[in-house]
Amino acid sequence: MDRAKSTLEQWRILQAVVDHSGYSQAAKQLNKSQSSLNHAVAKLQDQLGVQLLEVKGRKAYLTAQGEVLLRRSRHITNSVNELEQLANNLEKGWEPNLTIAREIIYPMPTLVNALKRFQPDSRGTRVTILDSVINGTQELIRDGEVDIAICGGVPPKGFIAEPLCHINFLLVCHPNHPLCSETVIEDDLILAQHLQIVIKDTGQSISTEAGWLKAEQRWTVSNFHEAIEILEQNIGFCWVPEYLVCNLIQAGRLKKLRLKGNTHKKALLHLVIPNRDLQGPASEHLESLILREHKKDID
Repeated sequence: MDRAKSTLEQWRILQAVVDHSGYSQAAKQLNKSQSSLNHAVAKLQDQLGVQLLEVKGRKAYLTAQGEVLLRRSRHITNSVNELEQLANNLEKGWEPNLTIAREIIYPMPTLVNALKRFQPDSRGTRVTILDSVINGTQELIRDGEVDIAICGGVPPKGFIAEPLCHINFLLVCHPNHPLCSETVIEDDLILAQHLQIVIKDTGQSISTEAGWLKAEQRWTVSNFHEAIEILEQNIGFCWVPEYLVCNLIQAGRLKKLRLKGNTHKKALLHLVIPNRDLQGPASEHLESLILREHKKDID
């Protein structure tokens, strides 16, 4: 296997000379002598057989060949820096990967806000978000397949949960749907005569069907965005999180139905750490940022 002709240090010096517009300025930034930088770049050019810089006056300028090679060198040095940082993180116990289970009724923008704050401190940690529904979320918690879970309903027994927020649901359909002729729907039997759109539980063993109103017909979809697409085609009715449909209701694209004794539903979401004993610093930091998003939501 052929050994490399150049070193990472040589490329870093070249980058510094270009970034700081000259040897003198780069030497101050690197705390090295100007002569050592001149020697390093000259040796690099000699080893490669390519002129990388040309000096005009007091400034050093890249040649066309130098510009191409410098651009590629930045990818390499950045990759090495990330590799070294990852090794340092692993030594300190900082997790290289985090997996989050998100009950799909939880607002994605809220989670993104927390992740946006997490990113500058993440040290390269990779984050995977799994959208889950009802029993699917609980199974991920019980099986220890995620580091953080945002869980709807009652968390599995044996797991401590922190309340996050309430999600309001509205019963909606298209404004031209026959159900809209009812000022107030007096009986569930009226709903049972129409098609209901329901969200598929992602669990392997499904024991409940939250939101099911005993309709004779139902279509099952994977998420609320698909459900809304169907509703806007004047097909069926569905319980949907209020934050997803409030603008559509205001725009007249969907209409809220009034069900006697049950005009809306509310679900409480919790944050669960499946295994506190194994929780690392990255998970702890992200958990604190998620909780910060809801510090005023739960009294």
